[in-house]
Amino acid sequence: MRIEYITTPIYYVNDVPHIGHAYTTVAADVLSRYHRLRGCDTFFLTGTDEHGRKVEQAAVSAGVRPIELADGVVERFMQLWAALDIRYDDFIRTTEKRHGIAVAELVGRVYEAGDIYLGQYEDWYCVPCETFLTESQLVDGKCPDCGRPTEKLKEASYFFNLPKYEQPLLKYIDEHPDFIMPKSRRNEVVSFIEGGLKPLSISRTAFKWGIPMPMDPAHVVYVWMDALTNYLTGIGWPQDEGRFNRYWPHVTHLIGKDILRFHAVYWPAFLMAAGMEPPLRIFAHGWWTNKGEKMSKSRGNFVDPLPLIERYGSDALRFFLFREVTFGLDGDFSETALVKRINNELADNFGNLLQRVLKMIGRYRQGRIPEPTGNLLEAMAICRKSVLERVHNAMTDLALHKALYHTGVFISETNGLVESSAPWKLAKDPAADGKLDDVLYELAERLRFITVLMAPFTPAACSRAWAQLGIKEPMEERDIGKPIEHGTVIGKPEILFKKFD
Repeated sequence: MRIEYITTPIYYVNDVPHIGHAYTTVAADVLSRYHRLRGCDTFFLTGTDEHGRKVEQAAVSAGVRPIELADGVVERFMQLWAALDIRYDDFIRTTEKRHGIAVAELVGRVYEAGDIYLGQYEDWYCVPCETFLTESQLVDGKCPDCGRPTEKLKEASYFFNLPKYEQPLLKYIDEHPDFIMPKSRRNEVVSFIEGGLKPLSISRTAFKWGIPMPMDPAHVVYVWMDALTNYLTGIGWPQDEGRFNRYWPHVTHLIGKDILRFHAVYWPAFLMAAGMEPPLRIFAHGWWTNKGEKMSKSRGNFVDPLPLIERYGSDALRFFLFREVTFGLDGDFSETALVKRINNELADNFGNLLQRVLKMIGRYRQGRIPEPTGNLLEAMAICRKSVLERVHNAMTDLALHKALYHTGVFISETNGLVESSAPWKLAKDPAADGKLDDVLYELAERLRFITVLMAPFTPAACSRAWAQLGIKEPMEERDIGKPIEHGTVIGKPEILFKKFD
């Protein structure tokens, strides 16, 4: 059985859940749902990153303990995931005991391998980004990423010997062409490594809100070595060896492009140092902008998904995120574009097709799927195979937008079949009974297949469509290629997607 382990980044609790968080998490949910439909052993992990100086400072300012601050933000993330119909297998928090055990184990292994040593770090530090910067990286003395002022810090620190892994990393990337996707991101990482790697500071003493270094509790583990380890914690490492070996390294890390370096350089280097395999694949997608500007807390231009879900439904937003923009590139959010996608593609193309076909089956065949004649089943199997191959290739390449495009083409072709076959005319001709049976059966089977293809993107609506088609067997327990049974009693046709002005 094929193994699929899908992860999102763990989201920082000194942040507000926004459309960018939703984008990555829905992508992971879409992939995990698709793999489950294919019968794969699938595990989907998301969670929160709760340590660091930012959280400690924010908690002090708010007059609460850091864990109380974290608890409140975690609740907001969980509310958003529930509203978006996200079905994760585990939600990891870096403040959990199991995660502290995993981090201590990883640090201990790398230390025993001789790749961690004590030194002193002095450079410019951006507190909001949790990043040390060199003088040349500053822009007018400010952080190049968030534009905020930086401060000069000097402190004792444990370092990871990152330069030792320059050649092993380049060799691994060269031998695994799909390790970093899209290709443009791969080239970016290779260029960064070839420019020369420097020792990486992995501990702090200026704050206490973190996991103590196992060999020196006066230091806490720096955010990235702490945070990245969540991908091991979530599948039981180091305590559940069987579960870990089942899923690692069959993992796809879905991330935003801003954290590519940490995942594609630091993370595999840590794992190599600990004697473990790097992840199978890292996919870095683009950003959603608002009127052409990057969304940020300082600009106050975040798009909040919850009001959109309340207004248009979770399925509509999920569909829009991957139909509107090429997955991997930047995209600009527009509520007008969202409404157009809902009306034209979901309501008119998919929802209206389902209603029309079911009403005709109800009117002409007393609500039962008719029995097909001749070679229709064989012809339908060839048709399904062709469409599924295109969709599957797109999903395998993480081209989620292409998967929806190919599905949309098939929906449009099916609408065209309704018009060209004109069941309402066949119903008037007693000699065309067999032809009408074939047409109605083919339309019902096409709708079953369309519902399966759309389900990872619009799960709630497709669950309703499945019930309206009268299929009792749960979708995930049914082979994708198993056609709808003749004699199936359909449910009551109902509106699948509401249209908006």
